[in-house]
Amino acid sequence: MKNKFKRPIYLEEYIPINGIKQFLFHLGTSHDNPVLLFLHGGPGSVTSLFTRAFQEKWEEIYTVVHWDQRGAGKTLTENPNDLPTIDLALQDLFEVIQYLKKKYNKQKIVLLGHSWGSVLGSEFIRKHPNEIAYYIGVGQVVNMLENEQVGYQKVKELIEEAGDKKSLKKLEILGEYPGEKIVFNKEFLKKCDEIRKLQGKYKLGIKIDFRIWLTVFQSPIFKFSDIIAFMKIFKTNSNLHRFLGDFNLRNESPVYEVPMYYILGKEDWQVPYVIAEEYFEEINAPHKKMYVIPNAGHMTMMEEPDLFFAALSDIHTHEEVNQ
Repeated sequence: MKNKFKRPIYLEEYIPINGIKQFLFHLGTSHDNPVLLFLHGGPGSVTSLFTRAFQEKWEEIYTVVHWDQRGAGKTLTENPNDLPTIDLALQDLFEVIQYLKKKYNKQKIVLLGHSWGSVLGSEFIRKHPNEIAYYIGVGQVVNMLENEQVGYQKVKELIEEAGDKKSLKKLEILGEYPGEKIVFNKEFLKKCDEIRKLQGKYKLGIKIDFRIWLTVFQSPIFKFSDIIAFMKIFKTNSNLHRFLGDFNLRNESPVYEVPMYYILGKEDWQVPYVIAEEYFEEINAPHKKMYVIPNAGHMTMMEEPDLFFAALSDIHTHEEVNQ
């Protein structure tokens, strides 16, 4: 693989984790920097292919490691029959962290969870707080059912304000959404896909368009098999979807043993920032701080990369001072 950007740390590798070979992508400028492990969303939507869209400045202050989780991306391609459960995902994450601590001679790792990754990250830091220097939640999921309820009401409100009869008709055809309980079956996924398209139209959620795919195709690590893996994510992550459907941080204690940071997009209504903003007030942690990025949606780091980096840099500086 060509190191186009001449980074001192630029490594694509498969390592043995919890019985299978899993993919890691390392980028950085100094082994002295803290190691930040990026937990991608989905489940199944890897971020390793998007690094050049937002990450270059990050690498000046962190060694950033992307991990294609079990059931996702290059790890799925390598292990098509080894599919995740929440217990496997948490054990995989523990072993990835042990590997990174040893490789970079670090006592602790910085953990950043985006969307689904914020679910996995929030669960992990409760179980293993001593492994983590601090946690950064981006597009932080608090309650999956509430996410869908609030996101639906927001897009409906904008559709009605715009007098968009065509989109309003689509909502009427969908009927009740999301219902009293989220079950990731074919009916729900079909409705959810339609809601996501409407949210994308009104700039409330991710809009899958040519620019997204162009970013993927331009990645230095892209292979055609990555597209095949992406097309399989709903099937391969069905166990995680069942866990996600019932997920609710408010069912657990708001006390955390690690410093807590949230970076939220003010235009994120796919995972509505207002829910995470409200929950953050309840959090009791060694220290905490929240950043709300204007004009940014669910892909906060890609939509406002400079403002996102400013927040990330502030977190980094704050933690360096407190060490």
